[in-house]
Amino acid sequence: MNSKDIKIKFPNNFLWGAATAAHQIEGSNHNQWTIWELENAKDKSKESENQIGNYESWNRIKNDAMDPNNYVSGNLANHYEFYLQDFDLLKKMNMNAYRFSIEWSRIEPDCGVWDKKSINYYKSYVTELRKIGIEPIVTLFHFTLPVWFQDKGGFEKRSNTKYFTRFAKKVVNELGDSIKYIITINEPEIYAVQSYLRKDWPPAVYKPYKFWRVVNNLAYTHRQTTKAIRKVGSHYKLSIAKNSCYFYPADNNIFSRLSTSFLRYIEDDYFIKKFIRHCDFLGVNYYISQKVQSFNIQNPIEKVSDLNWSMTPGDIQFVLQRLYAKYKIPIIITENGLADNQDSNRRWWITQTILAIQNAIKNGVVVKGYLHWSLIDNFEWAYGKWPRFGLAEVNYKTGKRTLRPSAKWFGRVIKKIRDV
Repeated sequence: MNSKDIKIKFPNNFLWGAATAAHQIEGSNHNQWTIWELENAKDKSKESENQIGNYESWNRIKNDAMDPNNYVSGNLANHYEFYLQDFDLLKKMNMNAYRFSIEWSRIEPDCGVWDKKSINYYKSYVTELRKIGIEPIVTLFHFTLPVWFQDKGGFEKRSNTKYFTRFAKKVVNELGDSIKYIITINEPEIYAVQSYLRKDWPPAVYKPYKFWRVVNNLAYTHRQTTKAIRKVGSHYKLSIAKNSCYFYPADNNIFSRLSTSFLRYIEDDYFIKKFIRHCDFLGVNYYISQKVQSFNIQNPIEKVSDLNWSMTPGDIQFVLQRLYAKYKIPIIITENGLADNQDSNRRWWITQTILAIQNAIKNGVVVKGYLHWSLIDNFEWAYGKWPRFGLAEVNYKTGKRTLRPSAKWFGRVIKKIRDV
């Protein structure tokens, strides 16, 4: 991307940053995920070739994918200890925002028991971000739960909402005015699908009625949590981070168009309508598009990431335009990126994404920020350690962080845009 590509000026307060989640980078956690990892690592390694052996990246990743240690997060990137090094990466890339999650199981390891050391850790964490001019964007639930909460039934029971709301109030009371932006729940529908339909995440059961219950309970939890937080302070800006896939008809056939409309409703609108009135902005996570032909999704895989996801970064423009036209609420792109171990497509991806955001803004969409996933290499849930999403490469043996060439270039682009 050259300066001539920058067709419009981004707002002066536009948030340029990266995103992470606690369990995926901190290391040494104890929650429902760490227990599940240990119970399933061997089986997942044995099943890997059958599950992902057809990926284009298989020959490069198979040794890791077939290793049980790949599926155990363990110490991982040890961001919990080395977070100052990672904050320095944000500054090197000229970023002014950073989205992260607070690990509930650290704050409240047992029901009603608050861990003062962990609370002070996150207070120091946010203070350091503020010192270097980085806007903290806090996520309260990013797929991991305290063991005691899971034992009580987790989000399967609406009555358990009171525990999450209590945790949220504790966080905002402790962090106070040092934070402004809060994501209550990350990708609620993805969590429910993976945990209660596809059996890829804990509790890994196929229970459609529980899936439906959890989806609705998470919407309820967001509503209750925002009410509780607004009583603490009126300055907080609240949302959900909603994963949005761009569905589009392959042709003008009436069935293709009807199927597309139905999928958009199921994917986005059904759930968004349950929480949008309790949001100050809409967090949007975008990774893939899906082409719909009659009653089928038939995506020609022309260019794929290491996870074999079809790469169509420019389509984020149409996601932004559709959601803004329908809901008339400012948008922050809270996640967007790709698994690219060789760093061969990341620069192209970011270029196409920025140009798409420009086009959306030019067409009237109010976009407040772009947060790339992710700042550093991380534990990619059921896939384990081998997918490399990081702007910075992490050597998991030594802990060394190295900005990838695409990240250095991205930093120069951000500086150029902010200087326009």
